[in-house]
Amino acid sequence: MSSLSDPRTEVIDAFLASAGDGWGQARRQPLGQDASTRRYIRLFRADGQTALLMDAPRVESDPCPPDANAATRLKMGWNAMTRLAASRVEAFALISDHLRSLGLKAPNVLRFDPVAGLALIEDFGDSREFARLIERGEAQETPLYIAAAERLAKLHAAPVPKSLSKDGIVWPILEFDNVALAANADLYADWLPAEIGQGPLDGAARARWEAERDGLIAQAMAFPRAFTLRDYHAENLLWLPDGEVGLLDFQDAVLGWDAWDLAMLTQDARRNVSNEAAEAAIGRFLDLTGQGRTEFDERLAVIGALNALRIAGVFSRLQHRDGKRRYADFQPRQLQLLARNLSHPALGGMAAFVRETTPFVFEGKV
Repeated sequence: MSSLSDPRTEVIDAFLASAGDGWGQARRQPLGQDASTRRYIRLFRADGQTALLMDAPRVESDPCPPDANAATRLKMGWNAMTRLAASRVEAFALISDHLRSLGLKAPNVLRFDPVAGLALIEDFGDSREFARLIERGEAQETPLYIAAAERLAKLHAAPVPKSLSKDGIVWPILEFDNVALAANADLYADWLPAEIGQGPLDGAARARWEAERDGLIAQAMAFPRAFTLRDYHAENLLWLPDGEVGLLDFQDAVLGWDAWDLAMLTQDARRNVSNEAAEAAIGRFLDLTGQGRTEFDERLAVIGALNALRIAGVFSRLQHRDGKRRYADFQPRQLQLLARNLSHPALGGMAAFVRETTPFVFEGKV
């Protein structure tokens, strides 16, 4: 049973009791909270079976309605602006079903309650993340990254549904559009100057930033679209005992770009991905999808730069606004990734702007 001091005790007790199959009597082991408002509890049934309880109370700002315009999204808040799922369990459940229908290994959702913000999901076990296996020397990096790229090729080859439904519940697959891209990229202009004690870009610099940002977004919007998981990296991928790649943290999936998922995989903000592993993953993906390297490299640079601008701004905000100094350890790698993307000829204008306003991006001094 949950601790009586936990305000979620009664709703969790009722949800697990209604699930049947002995889950209401299962022993509970809290696993902590992830980077969002979700937390997880491992359940141990008397017969030795385990499952995970996803506890995601509806405390975030609402996700974006399909027909909301930019002004409405701005009023609604960050989740609507950037088309994030607001940790809604129905997003996780319906997208998991979709991924499983494509032959991918997402956790089976045994039961979920959107109003309570609870889901009972298949337990893939501990310590199987790509990042941890590589750190411990229990798996070789390159084969794992090739396997991850193979799953992306399967995902991106499938048609993108406009919405998913189950038991009368509908979840839209929205476009990662110019509003969302601009809001994310603006984190660079608002927060990266704080690395050298400056405030957000303003005046003429802000106007030029917006022009360069919009030019980059226009390039992105001209690229082919694909079902995009959005957070596809080594801490959200599991190497399962059956040789399958387990997928986690996909509830924010959108109509985006294949290059976004490949950038998240090969340009990891939290670990150094070897050139061998990155090249092998990209090569395998292109072989399976029949795409040319030149065109893909441009997409990867443009989409990768938009993503890297976002993450660099987030890391700076976490340090300088929120006092989370550990993100200073990640920032040098992130700035190197940003600089690498900006070196592509298709990004000349943005590269010149970044070099003038935040030259340390290219100097490796942060």
